[in-house]
Amino acid sequence: MKPRVIIIHSLDHARSAIAAAIQCGLPVTVASAPFAAAYVGASWFRKVVEKAVAEQAGLAPGQVTAVLDCGDAPGLALGALRQGTRIIRYSGSAASRGKITAIATELGAEVWHGEMDSLDLGEINNAMDSCRKWLKELNVEEKGP
Repeated sequence: MKPRVIIIHSLDHARSAIAAAIQCGLPVTVASAPFAAAYVGASWFRKVVEKAVAEQAGLAPGQVTAVLDCGDAPGLALGALRQGTRIIRYSGSAASRGKITAIATELGAEVWHGEMDSLDLGEINNAMDSCRKWLKELNVEEKGP
């Protein structure tokens, strides 16, 4: 099953993505905006996701995954890992990605790279409805005709 990625920009976005996942009975990956590690930081992102998760009843274990985008900055990627981020997205060179992935593996973390099929809530007015609709559409696509 491919990850159902929803890009969040705020606590309200995280709440909407997680609530929609619960309503649909589906897992969801909440991801930061591109290069968010540079301007909001790993700590802010982690606290937003933790707060949104803590507020929701009915979450299944592992239903929510969080990914912090570190862009192509190895320092940000390493800093996020050092601060306990479990999954980062890193778009740097293959050589640096290999080194960062090795470090992440030692820490029990993951490094994602490449394009992600995602819903970006940055320009969306009704986040909850958009999340619900998008998650349901992905579920139908995976089940097929």
